[in-house]
Amino acid sequence: MSVSRKIRAALEGASWIRRMFEEGAELKARLGPERVCDFTLGNPDLEPPPRFKEALREAAADPRPGLHGYMPNAGLPAVREVLAASLRARYGEPLTAGDLILTCGAAGGLNIALKALLDPGDEVLILAPYFPEYLFYVDNHGGVPRVVETDATFSLDPAAIAAALGPRTRALILNSPHNPTGQVYEEAALREVGRLLTEFGTRRGEPVYLLADEPYGRLVYDDLTLPNIFQVYPHTILITSYSKELSIPGERLGLAAVSPRAADREELLAGMVLANRILGFVNAPALMQRVVAAVVGEAVEVRPYARRRELLARVLREAGYNFVMPKGAFYFFPQAPGGDDLAFVARLKAENILAVPGRGFGRAGYFRLAFCVPEEVIERAAPGFARARQDF
Repeated sequence: MSVSRKIRAALEGASWIRRMFEEGAELKARLGPERVCDFTLGNPDLEPPPRFKEALREAAADPRPGLHGYMPNAGLPAVREVLAASLRARYGEPLTAGDLILTCGAAGGLNIALKALLDPGDEVLILAPYFPEYLFYVDNHGGVPRVVETDATFSLDPAAIAAALGPRTRALILNSPHNPTGQVYEEAALREVGRLLTEFGTRRGEPVYLLADEPYGRLVYDDLTLPNIFQVYPHTILITSYSKELSIPGERLGLAAVSPRAADREELLAGMVLANRILGFVNAPALMQRVVAAVVGEAVEVRPYARRRELLARVLREAGYNFVMPKGAFYFFPQAPGGDDLAFVARLKAENILAVPGRGFGRAGYFRLAFCVPEEVIERAAPGFARARQDF
């Protein structure tokens, strides 16, 4: 046996997103990419803002010595101060450079937070549908994921969260705007969850930490404002990345920011900084730190995504699909006609349309479509969506 039993089991149940993406690559190689409509991977296709590329060239040409060496594990102090100032303006919280850790994407931020928080057997509440890597991240650090259902519109169910809290609950992961549904959690429901967590932590004498995973925070529609998660609950760690707002997912730069009001904040920050090193991240990419600091406030235009959202909604609606309109991110999560998501995704594949079955996100009977694709791909897929729907 070349790999451990644990990894072998993980390989067998590995992410449906990647599995379908790889099937799509094979289909494109066989038929030609122009004949395949691939909605599998949430890989932003818009180019980064022009200023980003200018800053990248300037940073690469900077002749000063030592710019590509090791640094404090939390990241370059000057960069963290620039980003802290940006967060202060955005959230109204007195965040400083010392409250921030620069990470290898939001995934790196989640992993260092979980590494710092979890003892073996501690539970982490995860809301279904969920980003499937959460299960791996929790398991990486000896934790136990406990899945909590959302309601029929994928909105928060505070009562279900309250019922799931137990003696080993250590953290709750909230992802908004949400992957795979595009839902944005409403402030009233978030405040109710914050109240429940506060009451529970007071009774237990130890808080549950809220890990707010917000990499899609700048991608919202219809003039929606994302609730300020720091105002919802004091024991909050904001985890985000620049992958989506700057369209640079391959550059792997994110951050984790601990609320100034979080319990045991200094020890928590020290543990997360240590975790950044001992997990092998060491520090976030030096070049990208300097580039992002130079373009604070820049973001990709949301309008192209908004147009695609409206176009795909029209295609699905006219074909008779049931879905909740996404409020953010770039995903639809419709019901699978007939109820069997595997069978329906296979039927779509027969039309050269690639989607991801909902069971990969903990919600069978649905499927995910990523609309970070050109509008012509959505238009080309419309007849295939209609034909597939007619068969169920």
